Amino acid sequence: MRPYLSIAAFAVLVWLVAPGQVQANPGDWRREWPKTDFDKHSVPFEQIMSGGVAKDQIPSIDQPRFVAVTEAKGLAPTEPVVGLTVNGQSRAYPLSVLIWHEIVNDVIAGVPVAVTFCPLCNAAVVFDRRVAGQTLAFGTTGKLRYSDLVMYDRQSESWWQQFTGEAIIGTMTGQSLRFLPARLESFAKFKARAPGGEVLVPTDPNLRRYGMNPYGGYDSAHTPFLYRGELPEVVAPLARVVTVGDRAWSVDFLQIQQRIETQDGLILSWEKGQNSALDTTDIAQGRDVGNVLVQRRNADGGLVDVNYRVDFAFAFYAFHPTARIIVE
Repeated sequence: MRPYLSIAAFAVLVWLVAPGQVQANPGDWRREWPKTDFDKHSVPFEQIMSGGVAKDQIPSIDQPRFVAVTEAKGLAPTEPVVGLTVNGQSRAYPLSVLIWHEIVNDVIAGVPVAVTFCPLCNAAVVFDRRVAGQTLAFGTTGKLRYSDLVMYDRQSESWWQQFTGEAIIGTMTGQSLRFLPARLESFAKFKARAPGGEVLVPTDPNLRRYGMNPYGGYDSAHTPFLYRGELPEVVAPLARVVTVGDRAWSVDFLQIQQRIETQDGLILSWEKGQNSALDTTDIAQGRDVGNVLVQRRNADGGLVDVNYRVDFAFAFYAFHPTARIIVE
């Protein structure tokens, strides 16, 4: 799994080895991935690196288990969860579980979804798993592009960029997954807004050190892990930004403002009370990075959630290099 010693120590080891030992080799890929069509790809192979683990070594959760929110044990009120509501049904996916698995293949209210989290980019993204008439199931390749998780689908073994939801290698190249609105919020906030909801729990509580962060101190690091692209100039690489499409606002700036309304009707808000999952070894003790929410008004004047994310600035910049990050 990636990595179990401290992120700083592991990064030093990685940067000391020769580039060829870190960068993945397409020749090796073909032996490991005989079903993947490597003749079809939309990104240069040299952008893809080994994450230090093999295919499915970070195991996706394919038969998720849930308990009622009122029965959930061991979660601090301020712990971060991915809160998802589909057709009136609500589920919380704690980062204390996702950090060890990165992908949950689930069906909620009849909709097949992939709930994903890339710790290296702080990217929590939910997708509809239906593409071109198929329902796909996803796993981890063990590869990274711009430090972001590269997933694969088990039907065609095409490779998908988690940050963008796009197929980048294989027969599905050019296809895109549909994003679903979700909140990265504290467990307390999810419980308050969805008292009848459910919470993901480990299928085998002894499989991993659930509740612990294997990337201790990562979001205080000066440089991203396994990343060799350009960095943003206006914010620190691992500063958090709230993103909507190709727009981003510094979370530090939003925290100062508390609320931002844009000319096209977006309402961004910040409220204290959510731990960072990537700070201390014990996730429940992580520093407070706050709850971010982005909504807009509907025709009736009510507020509805929009697709938004809270990512590390370097990751947003890698995939949107010409976009502006608003810091004031």
